[in-house]
Amino acid sequence: MTVKITRRRAITVLAAVLTILGYSINDTIVIFDRIRERRRSGHKETFEEAINVSVNQTMSRTILTSFTVLIVVTALYIYGGNVINDFAFTMLIGLVSGTYSTVYIAAPVLVDWPGSKKH
Repeated sequence: MTVKITRRRAITVLAAVLTILGYSINDTIVIFDRIRERRRSGHKETFEEAINVSVNQTMSRTILTSFTVLIVVTALYIYGGNVINDFAFTMLIGLVSGTYSTVYIAAPVLVDWPGSKKH
C-alpha cells in the first residue's frame, strides 16, 4: 500500500507545521525573556527558582493562547471539510506537542545547558 500525497495537501500540512513552529518559538522566547528579566531585577533566588517562577508566570498566557487556538482549529477540523482537514489535524497535533515542548522541555534544557549562567 502506497501513500499518495497531493501537492495541495503537502502545502497545507507545511503551512500548519510552520505555524506551530512559530507559536512554539514565540512562547519559548517569552519564557526565556521573563527569566532574563527576573535575573536582571536582582531577585534573591537561584537560577532554577527563577526559571520555575518565570514558567509559572507565563503559564496562564500559554494556556489561554493554546486553548483559543484549539477551539478554532477543532471547529475547522469538524466543520471545515476535506480541503482544510489536513491543515486542522496537523494544527491539533502540533498545538499539543508545541505547547508541551515549550513549557516542559525548553526550560529544563536551559537548566542543564552547559555553560549557562547559574549565579
